Amino acid sequence: QWQLVESGGGLVQPGGSLRLSCTVSGIPLEYYAVGWFRQAPGKEREGVACISTGGDTTNYAESAKGRFTISRDNAKNTVYLQMNSLKPEDTAVYYCAADYTDSVCLSFSDLTYWGQGTQVTVSS
Repeated sequence: QWQLVESGGGLVQPGGSLRLSCTVSGIPLEYYAVGWFRQAPGKEREGVACISTGGDTTNYAESAKGRFTISRDNAKNTVYLQMNSLKPEDTAVYYCAADYTDSVCLSFSDLTYWGQGTQVTVSS
């Protein structure tokens, strides 16, 4: 039974940092691209970052470039999203997702496997 579990969300002040983790089980992570998505209240889900199967290619939303960094540790079955210089507009539920095809992830399309999400709130 596959499972993606996000952790690391919480309340942070503007300008602060958080590191989200996505721990994967039931599928061999080394064969999957993994992306982070977010959905704010009243808004559509949007892609934030993706890392390819080999870890050599990444893609970021314009809003995330220069502030967020995605990385993966296949030995720990975990993908991370380091978020710095957080802004109130980053407030959302953050989801990780995995797909066997790099291009699906890198284009922020509809990936196959999804986690349940973790709340990130940026507020003073």
